[in-house]
Amino acid sequence: MIGNSVKKKDHDAKISGQASYVDDIVMEGMLYGKMLRSTKARARIKNIVLPEISDDYFIIDKDDVTGENKIHVVLEDMPVFPEDTVEYIGDPILMVVGPDRKEIARILSEIVVDYEELEPVFDVRKSEISFFHHNYNKGDVDCAFEEADRIITETFETGQQEQAYLETNGLIAYPQDGRIVVRGSMQCPYYVIGAVSKALGEEREDIRIIQDVTGGAFGGKEDYPSILACQVAVAAKKAERPVKYVFDRREDMEFTSKRHPSVCTYKASVKDGKVTGLDIHVIYNAGAYTTLTDVVLQRGLIGACGVYNIGNLRVTGDGMKTNTVPNGAMRGFGAPQTFFAIEMMMNHIAKSLCTDPLTFKEKHLVKQGDETSTRGKFHFQVPLPEMIERADQLSDFRKKHALYKSQTGRFRKGIGISMVYHGCGFTGNGERDIIKSVAKLRKNSDDTVELLISITDMGQGAKTTFTKIAADTLGIPLDRVTFNNPDTDRVPDSGPTVASRSIMVVGELIKRASEKLKAQWKPGEEQVIEEHYVHPDFMIPFDIKTFRGDAYPTYSWAVNVIEVEVDTLTAVTKVLGAWGVYDVGTPLDLNIVHGQLQGGFLQSIGYASMEQIGYNEKGVVRNHSFSDYIIPTAMDVPNLVTDLVEVPYAAGPYGAKGAGELPNVAPAPAYIDALENALQNRIQHIPYTQEDIMTYLQEVENG
Repeated sequence: MIGNSVKKKDHDAKISGQASYVDDIVMEGMLYGKMLRSTKARARIKNIVLPEISDDYFIIDKDDVTGENKIHVVLEDMPVFPEDTVEYIGDPILMVVGPDRKEIARILSEIVVDYEELEPVFDVRKSEISFFHHNYNKGDVDCAFEEADRIITETFETGQQEQAYLETNGLIAYPQDGRIVVRGSMQCPYYVIGAVSKALGEEREDIRIIQDVTGGAFGGKEDYPSILACQVAVAAKKAERPVKYVFDRREDMEFTSKRHPSVCTYKASVKDGKVTGLDIHVIYNAGAYTTLTDVVLQRGLIGACGVYNIGNLRVTGDGMKTNTVPNGAMRGFGAPQTFFAIEMMMNHIAKSLCTDPLTFKEKHLVKQGDETSTRGKFHFQVPLPEMIERADQLSDFRKKHALYKSQTGRFRKGIGISMVYHGCGFTGNGERDIIKSVAKLRKNSDDTVELLISITDMGQGAKTTFTKIAADTLGIPLDRVTFNNPDTDRVPDSGPTVASRSIMVVGELIKRASEKLKAQWKPGEEQVIEEHYVHPDFMIPFDIKTFRGDAYPTYSWAVNVIEVEVDTLTAVTKVLGAWGVYDVGTPLDLNIVHGQLQGGFLQSIGYASMEQIGYNEKGVVRNHSFSDYIIPTAMDVPNLVTDLVEVPYAAGPYGAKGAGELPNVAPAPAYIDALENALQNRIQHIPYTQEDIMTYLQEVENG
């Protein structure tokens, strides 16, 4: 079964409509919640005037939080409900709960909040509050600059991207036998249990978290369910009844976390035609609260020099506060920002040297045995050279790139290339010191086997891939292995479904447990096998304070090529072709792997070309529906080809590595490289929209 494609485990339930999402669930006596949200980007709350409400309705606010009024994510600066200040438009001041949504809306409309407005900060460059600061270095950067033939400095900016999952955030909380249960759409049940426990002031044993069928996440349900869970749990505890809260699309797009916008300044020293040093400063816009900014920023900083072996490196980074919606996790988790910057920087240095960019990049590529940016080691094969050649064969890149350099006429073509890695798993020692994953197998008396893990299937195929690992190892049919949605009363903490770790880390635990069970198999008897995470012994210990050591045990690799055609009269751009070559280790199910790769590819083209959350001058999100926040579809990239180069990872199940985030990292710089090839300009920000192209064309026309 490994490698081949099978029908996904959850296919029939979803196709038939039998799969129950949180919005499908109705419980006896259920109440519904709706937030009163701040209309000011930064203000002090002076007074709140509430209307009369009947006994079936409840106002839920900070005074109802029975534990600490703090939401545990990484730090705990975000309140469950604000104490006396609001920090962004949408900050939830209170929740109205009741049986009738129309009456809830009426109550909300009659609540009057008296604000004392304070000066907000929207421009991250003007922020004076750094939530997090990190820096690291290797070699001697100052010496490299002193000895340089030339020094080149550029600044790159990236935008705020919405995850755009199909199912919006939604949860139900209810009391049951003296405990509080929270269920619904989420990535990380054990993150939620920790947050709810703190907010309610209850022991973790008194909290139960159940994942329901989840309609997509892309990182957007890593941190946000912890926030909403605290709020609905507080409401359910006060009302002593089930409380459901499902966001409508507008509320979800306006007020849930998104990809961090960034400003990255790169200063490069060049000597004898090679980059000898990089001095990099990275700023990520955290928004109003810290949420996951620290760890997102860390991954961005570690990847700041891309796939290039630069001997002298100085990297500094800050996660800055602004008064916008807090930013959090999104596919790629901080890597797309800096990989865009380094790929464009290398292109632009090459052009300054009148050198072919691809040839220039190839001279700098890391290889097996080289030191990483954090003075760890690339322990395994780096297949970039053969991947570049494969991408060239598929796309005819080298020939077209030279051909498109000097075009005239209305329609002009361009082709671009990029190359990236994605570190698989949590940064550094996170798996060993923080996550400490546990996985279980339960063999029933009918000789069926159930996987007991906290990994969630959000549509990415986890149920199928994990059951294949177990069935193949045990040598039993796939339909004899089950994997139900995690319930913290039944499954151990296997860690969150994030960081391209699920298959590589937890999949390996399942494989090892299956091997043990196979060796101890007793027909007709119940058996339970438990496996615990073991840190790879080859890793150089990572120190988060100095950013020194192996940041990741291994890496997945990608080379992307995109070809475009630009209409220089209308600025309309077509993607003529898109080719991605990937090393994700051994693919465990080809259809699932290619689905991940193609979905991530398309999502990143949107990041590069059209997706951008926009705010007005008061901090109000202007585009909050799929009518005005445009994402690409299959129609926009009709010729999308993904191909695999397999370098199995010895510590992953059957050689598998991470695949989920990698395809979201490389396409943006390839797309912009293609535009530069067509237009013969230099681009330093994304998204680079049709309006940007028109502005550039008009500037050229006007001299």
